[in-house]
Amino acid sequence: MQDAVLAMLAKEPTHGYDLRARLRHSLGPLGGSMNPGQIYVTLSRLEKAGLVVCERADGLPERPERKVYALTPAGQQRVAAWLAEVGWPKPDLAEFHLKLAAAAAARLADPVELVAAQRRELLRRLREAQRAALAEPAGPGAGLLLEGVVLRLQADLRWLDACERAWSSLDDEIEGG
Repeated sequence: MQDAVLAMLAKEPTHGYDLRARLRHSLGPLGGSMNPGQIYVTLSRLEKAGLVVCERADGLPERPERKVYALTPAGQQRVAAWLAEVGWPKPDLAEFHLKLAAAAAARLADPVELVAAQRRELLRRLREAQRAALAEPAGPGAGLLLEGVVLRLQADLRWLDACERAWSSLDDEIEGG
């Protein structure tokens, strides 16, 4: 969550309410379960870590002051490192989805290129797992676990194919329209 918040701040400094709305929009129905206070706890931790700075900004008459958060140079470096990271497996796919959405929104990276980099990593891991599975005897031992790893990687690769199709079609719409 912290990295996604940082990446969304890379587009422009903003307040917590707007960040929460962007995250909820990016996650669709999955964003509905997001705790409203979670974004503010995350922003506070990022500020303590020196990754964001907070300034008071003039607001509306009913909200005279709002906190606006912006990235520090350390925060910008962390966003760049997060975008370049291709580790897998993730505990859930939402983080990678947010990476694609934040990268596109802030024009930090091409989502299709991020998908391609992730695919290369998964293919490397799939080859390793398949080699290891072939070396293990069949049965309820390590071979069964390795089969599960192979199946999971294959499913993740299919999901990346879907991601690539979606982001490529979005690019085509933007270029054509």
